[in-house]
Amino acid sequence: MDRHESHTEILRKYYEYANAGDWDRWCDLFADDQVMDEQLAGHIEGLDVLRSMMKGMGTMYRVFRNEPVHFVVDGEKAAAVSHLTAVSASGEPIEAEVMNFFRIVDGKIAYMANHHDTVPFQVLGQD
Repeated sequence: MDRHESHTEILRKYYEYANAGDWDRWCDLFADDQVMDEQLAGHIEGLDVLRSMMKGMGTMYRVFRNEPVHFVVDGEKAAAVSHLTAVSASGEPIEAEVMNFFRIVDGKIAYMANHHDTVPFQVLGQD
């Protein structure tokens, strides 16, 4: 498997594990010194911090699906376009188009940033 194929597989697993609610395996995709710029949660450094943060995902949403639409891989850089469909803990629907940028180093996600409309997520503050 060449680097392009292995990076595409990491992206596929990123969405597979998220959609299964398997946040431990999802976190395993990240490097110990990962850096994430998450549009709602802010700047997150370190895998331990990320794992702690992700423990709350199961209580934030009744339903969470982030379906990939398109992947682009160029060396250690990758991007994914996806469509997110969710239901908040209080039952409010959430729909958003999402763009994630990744830097993958030595088979792990070293950096990730996501970009989406934040308005659909305002219902999370009402839970």
